[in-house]
Amino acid sequence: MDRARQQLAAIVEGSHDAILTKDLDGNITSWNKGAEAIFGYSAEEVLGEPVTILIPPDRHDEEPKILERIRRGERVDHYETIRRRKDGALLHISLTVSPIRDEQGVVVGASKIARDVIAVHVAREQQAMLLKEMQHRIKNVFSIASSLTKLLATKAATPAELAAMVGDRMTALARAHGLTVVDPEAETAAPDQPTTLHALVRVLVAPFVGEANDRFQLDGIDAPISSRSLTPLALVVNELITNAAKHGAWRGPSGNVRLQCDRGEGLLTVCWEESGCEELFQPPVHSGFGDKLSQMTVERQLGGTIRREWQPERLTVTFTAREDRL
Repeated sequence: MDRARQQLAAIVEGSHDAILTKDLDGNITSWNKGAEAIFGYSAEEVLGEPVTILIPPDRHDEEPKILERIRRGERVDHYETIRRRKDGALLHISLTVSPIRDEQGVVVGASKIARDVIAVHVAREQQAMLLKEMQHRIKNVFSIASSLTKLLATKAATPAELAAMVGDRMTALARAHGLTVVDPEAETAAPDQPTTLHALVRVLVAPFVGEANDRFQLDGIDAPISSRSLTPLALVVNELITNAAKHGAWRGPSGNVRLQCDRGEGLLTVCWEESGCEELFQPPVHSGFGDKLSQMTVERQLGGTIRREWQPERLTVTFTAREDRL
């Protein structure tokens, strides 16, 4: 029996999960190394203290409910909640709480196993973001295809000419969209991959302006870009182009776009300006997913900022990227 207890104690002490016990008043009575690692408190700091030191103030009502179930002899399985470290950081954890009984079978306390599940939550958030991005892209593809077909129909003289024009634009669109997706298996850049910002922009706008550049003007300095920065830059510029085709300057026959690139103080600054539309520019009532995705991409991957300025006769979007992120 003593040997079994020693083995059990060794397992508890060596576990990476936080394993602790408490009495029916909620005071901590044991604390393993895993609990020290996860919560940041040593055993000396927490023994005898109320377990509520680990619970954020807005969740203190959880502990009485858990203790009530323990007193009834019930077990709490895989309860996901938030707990707080010694340094104040909040943790996503999964709790399993079981009654501790004495030799007569009377409940005298509880054991808790807490597992840090932040990685699970991050994976869920990433999955949700990917699903939203996929839905956003699919909707955009259909919307853009419709807009391009309508625009080209005003220029084509015959159905055959329209089919050829649409086919060419769809091929260019497919290439442009390919630049906005990272290939995790690709070890080197594709031979036709753009290596400068201007080259990237020209690939992305090609489905919308074709060979005639009278509706698009590209000014300012050019800058070399790496395979690391190509996809985030392509995402941001492609979102601007998509919005121009769906809602802005390229929705009708008269609007124009000017893109100006400048460099200074360790930053690349890109200014996208739409003007000349028949309809006035108006800010959206709600920020769409595409705008949020652009902001996240600029801030997290390019180390810059993005801002939009709405005026009745023009829309200006300016974003920056750190040169060391290019």
